Amino acid sequence: MKWFLILWACPVILLTGWYGLSYYDMSFGIFMLTRQAHDLVFAVYGHVLDLPPETIPPLVARAIAFDSLIVFAIIGYRKRREIRTWYSRRFPAVQPAESGGASLANTVNLSSAP
Repeated sequence: MKWFLILWACPVILLTGWYGLSYYDMSFGIFMLTRQAHDLVFAVYGHVLDLPPETIPPLVARAIAFDSLIVFAIIGYRKRREIRTWYSRRFPAVQPAESGGASLANTVNLSSAP
């Protein structure tokens, strides 16, 4: 499971890191982080996919969100017992009141009215 998360998170972190740095042209002297390289990469992908280059980043973001949802669903399914025990410890079940006419009414009258 650890390797599954690592193999999912590394490409996502690298892609979002590259996108953020190249979008804002924080190159640190590396050509691949320049805005020129950013525009060139999306122009090439746009030409290959026959899409306008400005429509590709939202598509990639939706794909990452969908993949993340699938990954967390798999993790949740595999850890469902641990999640259930944590939830039952965190939020204990409400015990039904005894059936002797006990209600939520307080036995002491706190009213000062006559």
